[in-house]
Amino acid sequence: MPFSTVCFNAASAAQDRKPSAWVDTNHSGKAGELVEGAPVYRTIDEALAAAPGAATQTWVIAIKPGRYREKLTVTKPNISFVGAGRDSTVITFDAFAGQDRPDGQGQWGTPGSATVTIQAPDFSSRGITIANTFDFLENDRRDKTSSDRVGASQAVALMLDTGADRSLFQEVALTGYQDTLFANVGRSLFEGCHISGNVDFIFGAGAAFFERCNIVSRYRGSADTLPAGFVTAPSTMIDQESGLIFHNCRLTKEGSDIPAGSHYLGRPWHPTKTFAEGRYADPNAIGVSVFLNCHMDDHIAEDGWTAMQGTALTGPRKWFQPLEDARFSEYGSTGPGACINAKRPQLDEEKAEIYSMANVLQDWQPTPMR
Repeated sequence: MPFSTVCFNAASAAQDRKPSAWVDTNHSGKAGELVEGAPVYRTIDEALAAAPGAATQTWVIAIKPGRYREKLTVTKPNISFVGAGRDSTVITFDAFAGQDRPDGQGQWGTPGSATVTIQAPDFSSRGITIANTFDFLENDRRDKTSSDRVGASQAVALMLDTGADRSLFQEVALTGYQDTLFANVGRSLFEGCHISGNVDFIFGAGAAFFERCNIVSRYRGSADTLPAGFVTAPSTMIDQESGLIFHNCRLTKEGSDIPAGSHYLGRPWHPTKTFAEGRYADPNAIGVSVFLNCHMDDHIAEDGWTAMQGTALTGPRKWFQPLEDARFSEYGSTGPGACINAKRPQLDEEKAEIYSMANVLQDWQPTPMR
């Protein structure tokens, strides 16, 4: 059967979910006051704190229009964020990896920079934007030898961290530049989402399925910076079959003047870890990125994939190659950025079925939100 027939149909399965709590930045009354049948809070963090610690039913936090500058960590299961639309409800923060933490406990690091971190199962979200607004472009324009240039400019919008699994995102926008989405653990489904960035902006070791998403490559600080970006940087472990899987997605560019061939589909990320004999890039992180029936604009490089450096056991750095040190492939790519050559491995229909939504999500059958 054609690959597309095995995919999840949100429209036929959607269910209404009534709010368990409201968040309204303009609320002037007491926190927890009942409004429209549910308690209302001024911040999302307050609503999270009020949620039950081990809910077996979905706890829906309905977030009214507004811009919420909050840095959030979800540690309770069955939490759902429902916004008024991704252009109306925005959660934003501007932390970056090299920034000092306010508690004096060193720097944020890449994971700590996330605007929203999920550390519990069965999280869901719809109709919202999660943004990291660190000024990457201004920093990127500075001379590399300048004392005011930040070296660790990773700035995560959303992180799926230890404890996360069965994470569902519908009509959600994730915006940033470097490292926008850190899908590092568990299974996740992104349906009809808008995800933007430039350097390794969808990355990690989790099994994430992207259905009908708009994947937008953004500018660099200087037009002379080439290559200008990398859509994915998977670190999937060798014993895991699925990684970052894109189906019926559109790979577009932020502006028409972004150069043709300036962005790659991905590169192999081998995170540095501590082993008995020292710290070096994990040789078992054989990343998986697969693009199935995706449209690609002309910003995608003809070679498709490229190499990435990692820490060597002996010596400072080593290069990991896209075809030898990762599992990268395509099936049915279209558009001016699509190309079939020796550097862009292609799947046949039978092998493409390995990466169907059912196979990636396994025994999880998401119930979409309305």
